[in-house]
Amino acid sequence: MVKATALAIKAIIDGTKALIAAIAAGGWIAVLIIVIVVLLGCAVSIFGGGGNSNAYTPVSAEVEAYDPLIQQYARQYGIPEYVEFIKTVMMQESGGRGNDQMQASECGYNTRYPNSPNGITNPEYSINVRSQNLADCLNAAGAENPIDMEHIKLSLQGYNYGNGYISWAKTNYDGYSYANAVEFSAMQAEHLGWDGYSDTQYVSHVLRYYPYGRAFTSDGNQVIVEVALTQLGNQDGEPYWSWYGFVWSGAPASCRGAPINAVILRTALSRNYLSVRTV
Repeated sequence: MVKATALAIKAIIDGTKALIAAIAAGGWIAVLIIVIVVLLGCAVSIFGGGGNSNAYTPVSAEVEAYDPLIQQYARQYGIPEYVEFIKTVMMQESGGRGNDQMQASECGYNTRYPNSPNGITNPEYSINVRSQNLADCLNAAGAENPIDMEHIKLSLQGYNYGNGYISWAKTNYDGYSYANAVEFSAMQAEHLGWDGYSDTQYVSHVLRYYPYGRAFTSDGNQVIVEVALTQLGNQDGEPYWSWYGFVWSGAPASCRGAPINAVILRTALSRNYLSVRTV
């Protein structure tokens, strides 16, 4: 119970990082709607999980230390809203340790160092390479935002297997499933004459560190999200709401110098944007 409480506290912190800045910008009632959704989702998923080994695990301090660089390269490659997502990948790959903490040496975007395990000896370059790689996978998978878990899962397995998996899974199965990940692995292993091919459970291995996905993936929590979203208004005919930092239309000019991770979230529920109404 002590461990579960500690995890719940950490999940709540992760879900409310930008609360103070958001309230300062105005529209605090709408902001609290989103915060409540995240808190309920995190708490229910943690306390309701019992002995579930897939419960949320925070990333390490070593990973968090790279936050500024991750923000920089996420922005450079057009995925600024996926900072926390990139951290989860780093956590799975290395726990934030070593000089190639994203295990990017064998990636095709590595043009400076040997394309062999741990060939990269510059942590910043490792983040640079894999941020570009992850951006490609997210785009190929059709991920709309950081809580579009269906497509995030597809992008993750494609990241681990290579982009060929993404197009194959879309064509043959209309997306990711653990079963087709196993099938693809077996097919590749046979083709290459190997005993095995990559990590068939890469998706679950990474998502145990993802603070936002679990708040939105269980059936009960999804209902909460959908109800909350119906309560959000439309500001100035430009409907949208933000994921991280809660930036929205009509915010005072003094608040528009948003932190890099304060970005627009395109909701998974619709291609139409939703807005947080300022009050």
